[in-house]
Amino acid sequence: MPADRFSTATRLKALGEQAAARVYRTRPPRRNRLTGRAALLALVMCALVVALAYPIRQYVSQRSDIADQRRKAENAGRTLDRLRDQKARWQDPAHVEQQARRHLHFVMPGETGYIVQDGSATRTAQRAPKAAPPPWYENLLADVDAAVRR
Repeated sequence: MPADRFSTATRLKALGEQAAARVYRTRPPRRNRLTGRAALLALVMCALVVALAYPIRQYVSQRSDIADQRRKAENAGRTLDRLRDQKARWQDPAHVEQQARRHLHFVMPGETGYIVQDGSATRTAQRAPKAAPPPWYENLLADVDAAVRR
């Protein structure tokens, strides 16, 4: 028997498969890319994300609350400063006198008080003039005089 144990048909078949492999460049079958280690790593990462999501959300929420409280404290400080300035002004007798003259129409003894109207009346007001009500202090004085006379 010859040293070749394979027949010609078997050799031709092997040569054809080699030629086809060279022409089509077939690759060996790929292994699955997702290995056990990669799957475990992905599972651990998902667990970390789930475990840290709530605390991080709470942290961000608390930081925004702190910023709001600081903003409110600054506003309160500015309001306090404004009120302290206003209180200091009201401690000054000249300021009190000025406000009484302006808003309450007070006059000092011996002075004559006048109320000046600007004269910018409309036509309807000119046709039907209304009497302006007397200032409140005149009503008060009239009531005091009436009470004393009784």
